Amino acid sequence: MLILGLTGSIGMGKSTTAKLFAEAGVPVYDADAAVHQIYEGEAAPAIEAAFPGTTVDGKVDRARLSAQVVHNPAAMKRLEQIVHPMLGASRKKFFEDAEAASAPVVVLDIPLLYETGGETRVDAVVVVTTSPEAQRERVLARGTMDEAKLDSILARQLPDAEKRKRADFIVDTSHGLDPVRARIKDILAEVVKMPRRRT
Repeated sequence: MLILGLTGSIGMGKSTTAKLFAEAGVPVYDADAAVHQIYEGEAAPAIEAAFPGTTVDGKVDRARLSAQVVHNPAAMKRLEQIVHPMLGASRKKFFEDAEAASAPVVVLDIPLLYETGGETRVDAVVVVTTSPEAQRERVLARGTMDEAKLDSILARQLPDAEKRKRADFIVDTSHGLDPVRARIKDILAEVVKMPRRRT
């Protein structure tokens, strides 16, 4: 089974591309969704114990948690020590289910793939991209973010040009869904011929 890492900066169309991989019959592991799931379940008591006042009705309140950890590297590390083993277990189950279904290829949708050294754990990397103008327009259209917040997120992410340089495959989402579907088809045809690369 080959593992494709799917990544791309905010507003590039990564979530849509992940959905189109799933539509093509590829099992997709969504790291963000997995975090949401454990925040609403098994991680909540441990996070509340480590960071009092960060849960509401037995679920982690992301805004409250973020306020306690975002500018505090030690707190961030403590949070990762709680969450990472649980995420590891959920990823392991995903792989086991995909193996049982004899999936030739799976996709790991990981926003900060390069930033966390995740490229060593996959066989090939797909980077989703669009023009900086389209990216900005999409993110600001969500209505949940202003220019300053977007700039601070982008400052923490590897620049798009650098991601594209390191990618095995690039998906450009600037021209609608059909070209993306066609590109995914090409990637899937190509990736099955590639050697396993992960360490």
